[in-house]
Amino acid sequence: MYALRRRPPATRWICQLCSSRQTRLFSSTSPRREILPIHDLPPRIHPTYTKCADSKLVSMTWPSPPRNVMIVKKPGVDSVRDSLVAFAEHITTTYPGTSIILEPAVAQSVHHRLSRPVYTLPPPERPSPFPFTQSPYPRTPSSSPAASSSTSTTSSSASSHTHPSAHAHPAAPPPTSPYHTHTDLVATLGGDGTILHAASLFSTQRAVPPFLCFAMGTLGFLGEFKWAEHVAAYASVISAAAATDSCSGVRILQRNRLKAGVFGGRGTGGAQLTAHAMNEISLHRGREPHLTIFDVSIDGAFLTEAVADGLIVSTPTGSTAYSLSSGGSILHPSVRSLLLTPICPRSLSFRPLVLPEDAQITLRLSEKNRGREVEVSVDGRRWGGIGAGQEVRVWLEGVGIGEGERGGEGRAGGGIPCVKRGGGRDGDGWVGGLNGLLKFNYPFGEEE
Repeated sequence: MYALRRRPPATRWICQLCSSRQTRLFSSTSPRREILPIHDLPPRIHPTYTKCADSKLVSMTWPSPPRNVMIVKKPGVDSVRDSLVAFAEHITTTYPGTSIILEPAVAQSVHHRLSRPVYTLPPPERPSPFPFTQSPYPRTPSSSPAASSSTSTTSSSASSHTHPSAHAHPAAPPPTSPYHTHTDLVATLGGDGTILHAASLFSTQRAVPPFLCFAMGTLGFLGEFKWAEHVAAYASVISAAAATDSCSGVRILQRNRLKAGVFGGRGTGGAQLTAHAMNEISLHRGREPHLTIFDVSIDGAFLTEAVADGLIVSTPTGSTAYSLSSGGSILHPSVRSLLLTPICPRSLSFRPLVLPEDAQITLRLSEKNRGREVEVSVDGRRWGGIGAGQEVRVWLEGVGIGEGERGGEGRAGGGIPCVKRGGGRDGDGWVGGLNGLLKFNYPFGEEE
């Protein structure tokens, strides 16, 4: 039999004191906080963009090296999580003074594996309807079209073909997230879906920080770099801070975004809410067994009554996504245009249309529609639903240099600036992506 030994009184007192004060013995420093609020970071650094004659891409330079880097990863993959840890360690070790921003759930899962603190959003004061972001600053929209459809609208003298930006305003100003004011650079580790998610975090921001994308997903058509290139790719972005000439910076492809507003129909009232999309906005029948019926107008002129499973309005970037699967054309991402593609139309003569960048597409759900509502999706995520008489107006967000939110010269306004590799005849890598990833015009029965 072993006798239990009682702790001496002094030892018991020290343990009780340690527990009550939550301090560490034999240490003069307080416990280290590994997850810090993003508000502690310095303000965002805005890069400068220059259109150069020798390239169809723009050149980006930094007034000073970026200090706050946000890393967005593909969820649920251990290898991608390990890559995030390695990338964060490389950045903070090689470039001292650089801070890492992570989404709250990611910060909780990896902070114990990092040697330096990470920054994230503070816990929400109230439950968030957007659990994926786990943020009090929701992705666009701030409410659902279904909820807005019950809201009464006041009559307006504005006609339905007037460009929405001239008279339509959302019910509330777009929310400003700390991501917008503290993120200098966004790095994505994953596939195209990860890039779309990262872009959605800045959907209400006109001046989006540059995106450095690593293809670690299933297809990775939008990802410019392989993971094995992460050291050199990040170094090339940082080197733009030391560029001696405005055209010697890192190459950037500005990808257009769509902007859409839900209206009460026939030009009544302003926009009930707005959304931004990098790929496409789709209206589809969802679980309803009946085909949808839309009145389609272009710049206020009636085009057709569309009877189909749904309709897709996509950007040139989104032309290789859902629109392509529905028979749409493939557009180069630098072609500023909109693409209207029907989903399984009843008429075989209803073909996809490519429209100019200043066109406005109005899709009004007809009273003839047999279903109660039609689902609206933004970049593959359900946005809500619209009822008969409501309409969705879609136009292309303007992209330009010197149009940034702060009005500075050379700051890009609109779109998603994506870092591209330099050199080579195919400067933007688009042709290589068509051949290598989409297997464009690949003959049947032949192996690589």
